[in-house]
Amino acid sequence: MKRARTILFWLCVLGVAAPGVRAQTAPGTPAAPSEASARPPELHLITQELPNGLQIVMVEDHDAPVINLQVWYHVGSKDERPGRTGFAHLFEHLMFKGSAHVPAEQHSRIIEAMGGFDNASTYTDMTVFWETFPSNYLERVEWLEADRMGSLNVDDANFTSEREVVKEERRDRFDNVPYGHVIEDLYASAFKVHPYNHTPIGSMEDLDKATLADVQEFFHTFYRPDNATLVIVGDFSADEAVAWAQKYFGGIPKPSQPVPRIAKPEPPQTEERRVTKSYSNSPLPAIVIGFKTPAAFTPDAYPLDLASDILSSGESSLLYRKLVYEDQVAIQASGAGNFTEDPNLFFAIAVMNQGHTAQEGEKEIDGVLDQMKTKAVSAKELEKAKNQEIAGFILSRETDQSKADALGRYAVIGKNPNLMNTDLGNYLRVTAADIQRVAQQYFTAARSTVMVVETPKPPVPGSGAANNDLEKQP
Repeated sequence: MKRARTILFWLCVLGVAAPGVRAQTAPGTPAAPSEASARPPELHLITQELPNGLQIVMVEDHDAPVINLQVWYHVGSKDERPGRTGFAHLFEHLMFKGSAHVPAEQHSRIIEAMGGFDNASTYTDMTVFWETFPSNYLERVEWLEADRMGSLNVDDANFTSEREVVKEERRDRFDNVPYGHVIEDLYASAFKVHPYNHTPIGSMEDLDKATLADVQEFFHTFYRPDNATLVIVGDFSADEAVAWAQKYFGGIPKPSQPVPRIAKPEPPQTEERRVTKSYSNSPLPAIVIGFKTPAAFTPDAYPLDLASDILSSGESSLLYRKLVYEDQVAIQASGAGNFTEDPNLFFAIAVMNQGHTAQEGEKEIDGVLDQMKTKAVSAKELEKAKNQEIAGFILSRETDQSKADALGRYAVIGKNPNLMNTDLGNYLRVTAADIQRVAQQYFTAARSTVMVVETPKPPVPGSGAANNDLEKQP
């Protein structure tokens, strides 16, 4: 099994990893330079807000005649009501089905005719649409985005066709791949109240019972100027960009009612939760442990993120080295902090080697985490993790798109685009004692949801049924 096709792969596919995830360097990163020299140069940010509430964040970069433009709608799967899941992902597709002045499927073709390209992604907290194109087409691209914000064609034919596309995507990426349901099932067990209990892909049942009126209501509720951030990076004049934004977006009215938010904070978890699953298409046992952790950009998120680097970044990381190299009980072991707008989960994951059980994997993971709780990480491990963060921040400045990815996340989730210039300092100030403290505080049984994935048992002769996707909850 290729390591890229592990459970963490489905984290990305599910949309739980935010865009612009900082790149990680390979093992053996050189020693960090001084803090001052390590910091990438500050970006000159230009921000503007239109009277209708549209936020604009811009960075002029005239090195090449190219622009990356993104529209971040502050709506994701966490804004969906029970029984109406998958709507944000559905609109990722519907937004390409035509508007008042752009026929269906023509948005992307217009961008391609310019010599550009475009795409979109849906996450728990936001939906992002973007284009990269020659800079002399900025006015036209702003018009294109404004046209679909203000006049998207949400009719029955488009809704029906794109619903089938989304359902097929679910089959292809989740239902028919090994371990495809693991993260989805873990979230359903870990969150009892907060809408993080479902993932952006949505359910077949909810998509089937959705009506056109439901979908139109969702669009008018969330796809509006006061719930959007326009990010522009590249070779352009900020004054011209704002003038065109006012010309094309300015006429889209701000609704009288504020954007509704589902106020369902997850109650504090006080005891371990366990669930056992067996999937017909998952050939090896696996163990997944999710620990409740704080939201992105909160103080404890930074030492926890560095802990994630130390535990799981590269084949020299603690989890991989212990479970895969030294003890050889797993073919893959890793961890990741999923830092989102609201508190989420830190994962520790192992796919077991043949002849080894998920229970062995759980014991080994607990041992590695206990080591981090009882003994401060070494100076070398901390330096390596900080080097990886420094490298990630530097790489995030390499292209117009990577800068726009980061700016959008800081503006929408962090509520402050200038974090782009200051956030690295939050990592560099973390100490080994900080990492030990958050490990002790968050990597506890009382905050954990443990999912044991067992291999499916062969069907009993004469039973007429295979043991597919069985669940046991002690």
